[in-house]
Amino acid sequence: MGSSIALFVDGDNISPCFSEEIMAFAKQLGRLDVARVYGGAHPASGRMEALGFRFVHAGPGKNGADILLSIDAIETCQLSEIQTFVIATSDGDFSHLAYRLRERGAEVYGLGEGKAQFSFPAACTEFSTVISKLDVMPPKSTIQRRDGPSKLDEKIRAMIAIHSKNGLGMRISELAPKMHSSHGVKISSHVERTWRAYLSKRPELYQLDPRGPEAKVRFVPQGFGN
Repeated sequence: MGSSIALFVDGDNISPCFSEEIMAFAKQLGRLDVARVYGGAHPASGRMEALGFRFVHAGPGKNGADILLSIDAIETCQLSEIQTFVIATSDGDFSHLAYRLRERGAEVYGLGEGKAQFSFPAACTEFSTVISKLDVMPPKSTIQRRDGPSKLDEKIRAMIAIHSKNGLGMRISELAPKMHSSHGVKISSHVERTWRAYLSKRPELYQLDPRGPEAKVRFVPQGFGN
């Protein structure tokens, strides 16, 4: 069935036009058991509920949605077996929530618009930028021919080799910041959207540990002609 996923959306910060993409992203990670949108009264709440979201009305107070979302996320982490969270927001204040969840051993996948403040993406296990269907430019495809590794794969292999100790591999959560700082690679601009999704589609090149904050990836030497 896959791991259990909890999805929390800051409805006062993320446009409803991203609802379908956010839902699809969460479902590809595993079994979606919690899917909630927090915000004030919204004309699009009915459409979001039709997609499978539960709309949680946070009242008219300032920051009510932020506070309620954070309380529910921490409570879910403490009282259930869910260890994978998707938080959709561009608000940097949610970096505190992301760090707290990760300190409790959870994986946090952040989703946000291009305006997302850096503090929130930096606090997540992985962060992806949502792209509306109205955008004219489609996401860049990373589907490569299967007769050999791509230039990107060669860079990934080199990065794993640098950070692997005793042949155990490199933590998957470290790939995003390392590949971005060294090569300017943002996995959110590729069709797979997350590093785990990208790597798992290439079993001839990579071996992955089961999901978890310490999960590692190793390259397959034979896949690279070694």
